[in-house]
Amino acid sequence: MKLLLVEDVEMLGWLGDIVNVKSGYARNYLVPQGLAVVPTKKHIESLAEEKAHRAEQRQLEYSQKEELAAGVEGAEVVLAAKANELGHLFGSVTECEIAENLRQQGFAIRDAMVQMPDGHIKDLGTHELTVRITPDLKAAVRVVVVSQDETVDAIEEQTNTEQE
Repeated sequence: MKLLLVEDVEMLGWLGDIVNVKSGYARNYLVPQGLAVVPTKKHIESLAEEKAHRAEQRQLEYSQKEELAAGVEGAEVVLAAKANELGHLFGSVTECEIAENLRQQGFAIRDAMVQMPDGHIKDLGTHELTVRITPDLKAAVRVVVVSQDETVDAIEEQTNTEQE
């Protein structure tokens, strides 16, 4: 079923695009939510001007996302977690923890942007991950997972040297 998008729909298209979707998706979601209409000449003409304005906005947003990707590229996330003697974590490091650390570094990253193709991190060490800003903009991030015990020991050492 062909529909004219009245708003931007993630993973489908932009305002003013004519998309081909399954009829159930159209009847049950897109049309009732006011996201799309059946394309007529009147609808197409009324959306042409707004589409041009939105194209400018999208270009600006894309350039901002390119800057974000350039900043995130090569970023390092250091996380401390409890682990046994063999280096296996009690639990795992998730997308949420990595995204939260990146947000603390000043990057506007959502949890869903962090891609972990091998699943959650369950071992100490250095791991390479991808942050997907947009479907075509990706940035590599290094995640270093250290033992929480080592972190406590390092802090104690630092305070001991400062006291001397």
